[in-house]
Amino acid sequence: MKSIFVGNLPWSVNDSELENLFSQFGQVLSARVITDKFSGKSKGFGFVDMEDADAEKAIAAMAGYKLNDREITCNEARPKTERKNRF
Repeated sequence: MKSIFVGNLPWSVNDSELENLFSQFGQVLSARVITDKFSGKSKGFGFVDMEDADAEKAIAAMAGYKLNDREITCNEARPKTERKNRF
């Protein structure tokens, strides 16, 4: 399984729309738009989990795709790194 980072999403996109967009390339295991924990509004990026072969097809096809006049970025997600407390 691969996790795909999808950036520059329109603010109106939700989890199900993101899943529908990527389901044309194979089975989507999960799709989530990241939201602000206080306001609940989209942060403009999300993650889609797919099987390896399907993920490769999706990344190749969706890089530079225009969604509601915004060109999305699409690449394999990097593992989350630990950040030191800023305070």
